[in-house]
Amino acid sequence: MSIVDEQPLEGGNATAGVVRVGDTVRKPWGPTTPAVHELMRRVAVAGVDVPAVHGRDEQGRQILEFVPGAPALDAPPLALDGLARVGRMIRSLHDASEGFTPSAPAPWDALLPVPEGSPDLICHGDLTPWNLILGERWVFIDWDGAAPSTRLWDLAYSAQAFTLNDVAEEPAAAARRLTAFVDGYGADADLRARLPRAMTARAEAMWAMLRDADREDREPWGAMFTSGHGDHWRGVADHVRRHEATWARALGDLGSAG
Repeated sequence: MSIVDEQPLEGGNATAGVVRVGDTVRKPWGPTTPAVHELMRRVAVAGVDVPAVHGRDEQGRQILEFVPGAPALDAPPLALDGLARVGRMIRSLHDASEGFTPSAPAPWDALLPVPEGSPDLICHGDLTPWNLILGERWVFIDWDGAAPSTRLWDLAYSAQAFTLNDVAEEPAAAARRLTAFVDGYGADADLRARLPRAMTARAEAMWAMLRDADREDREPWGAMFTSGHGDHWRGVADHVRRHEATWARALGDLGSAG
C-alpha cells in the first residue's frame, strides 16, 4: 500500500500514528503487542466480538480489523437496555480472559495499577465510551493498554465512565443507569458492595496520574491534564465520592459507603 492509501484516524489521546488502510487499522507495534494480540485471539475464540488480529505489516505496524461505526462517546447517552448490554459485554470479556497467560512473558505496564491486592486477570483497562464502537456490531477497540488487573478495578472504571461521568446529571438518575449497567454485568453481592468505593478510588487514581504526568513532563498525559482532562477528573472524583451512599443504595448495599 502506498501512503495515499492511508487515512489518519483521529480521536485517541494516547496513541499517535494510527491510520486506516482499506478495511484494516495500522497502529504502532509495542513491547506488549504480541501478548495483547494473543489475548484478543483468546477472547475471540471464546465467542466475544473483538477486532480481528491480522499480524504485522511491512512497516512493522499492527494490522487490525477496522470496525465500522462511531464511538459511543459521540452518540446520545445509552438507554438502560443499552447500558445492560454493555455490562454483559464486559462480563463476557472478563470471563473469556480468566486464566489467560501469554505464551511468552510480557512487559506489562498498567497505566493505573491495582491499588490493593494482587492482579488476577489480564484486562483491557479502558472499556469506556471512547473505546466502544456502535454500529451493526458493538465492539470494544484499542486493546493496547491491556495489563494485569482485577474484575473490580476494571469494572469500576467502566461503570463510572458509562454512567457517572456527567457530574451535572441528577444522582438519582445516574444511579438508575449504574444499576442497569451492573445488573447487566451480573455482579455478585460482594462486587456490588465494593464498587462504590472502588469507583471513587479509580477516578482519584486517574486524576493523580494526570497531575503527576504534568509535573514530570510525561506525555501525552501531561498535556491532557492542562487541556481540561485534569479538571474533568477532579470533578468526577469529587462527584463520585460525594454520592457514594446513593450508588450503594442503588446497588443494594448501604454498608459499602462510608
